[in-house]
Amino acid sequence: MRIRALAIRIIRQFVRDKRTLALLLLAPLLILGLMKLVFNGHAIEPDIGIVQAPVPAFAGQLKTAGAHVVAYDTADAAERALRARELDAYLAFDGGKPALRLEGSDPSVNKSILLLLQRTMSAGTQAAQPAVTYLHGSEDMASFDSFGPVLIGFFSFFFVFMLAGVSFLRERTSGTLERLLATPIRRSEVVLGYLSGFGLFTLLQAALIAWFAIDVLGLYMDGSIWYVLLMNLLLSLTALTLGTLLSSFASNEFQIIQFIPLVVVPQVFFSGLFNLDAMTPWLQHLSRIMPLYYGADAMRDIMIRGEGWSEIYTDVYVLIGFSAVFALLNVLALKKHRAI
Repeated sequence: MRIRALAIRIIRQFVRDKRTLALLLLAPLLILGLMKLVFNGHAIEPDIGIVQAPVPAFAGQLKTAGAHVVAYDTADAAERALRARELDAYLAFDGGKPALRLEGSDPSVNKSILLLLQRTMSAGTQAAQPAVTYLHGSEDMASFDSFGPVLIGFFSFFFVFMLAGVSFLRERTSGTLERLLATPIRRSEVVLGYLSGFGLFTLLQAALIAWFAIDVLGLYMDGSIWYVLLMNLLLSLTALTLGTLLSSFASNEFQIIQFIPLVVVPQVFFSGLFNLDAMTPWLQHLSRIMPLYYGADAMRDIMIRGEGWSEIYTDVYVLIGFSAVFALLNVLALKKHRAI
């Protein structure tokens, strides 16, 4: 009897808590559906440039093997296209000898191109295997070096999001925020004060994660550590403002956790941890509204491609924009606690 009474009480709690019930029943369906869309996209066709192929039919053989082939008159033109990321690789023939130049930032793409060329040249008229050079990275670069920059950004984002959401919620539930709003302080000052206080620890975390990944784990690093710290800090700031904003719509710590499958998990799929080119085109556009996509894109540009400000400034401004919008929404969300 007592067991039945306890079970009935728990069932009634779930029925009354519509958000928890939706998370339990619908969130797994949402994530599974998203995974199917992400992993069941179209096959990746590497973009390969051809410079003065001695056999005209060779380009056709590459297309048949599954590559998208672009012909160039000179190696310089192909090199410019490679640096502009219009190509994954180009194959030049000097005196009939093939030379392959890989973009190199994604080891999985490098391996697929090498395997494709090996099959094509073995089956066709080109018996000689090409000499291989890399624009970025090297043949020794591991898969972890490729998705490591994404993981740095993700862990910074995830843990700051959780810290900010739970900490700001405790300020509300303990009555500290209510007493603070009873003073003449403005809502904008409250938000900026909390962001400044939490921001000190997010800066420490960003520096610690970047140092550990690069110096201890030995991640491939070709750019400036200062740009890595900048992007990690901006990602943490975005997570901080988003976490404090969403905590305004939660009543307890469990409800903060409920936001993870809805806010954090989808960003993993669109961050670049998985090849976005394999997704259907309409699904790729969703990445443009994900803060983690911009942070991970810049981190890869810095660490793997050795890029500087001219390549990452757009990502910097977008993350600053996300943070500013979330901070403004934080100010507006405080209206329900006190109107001034």
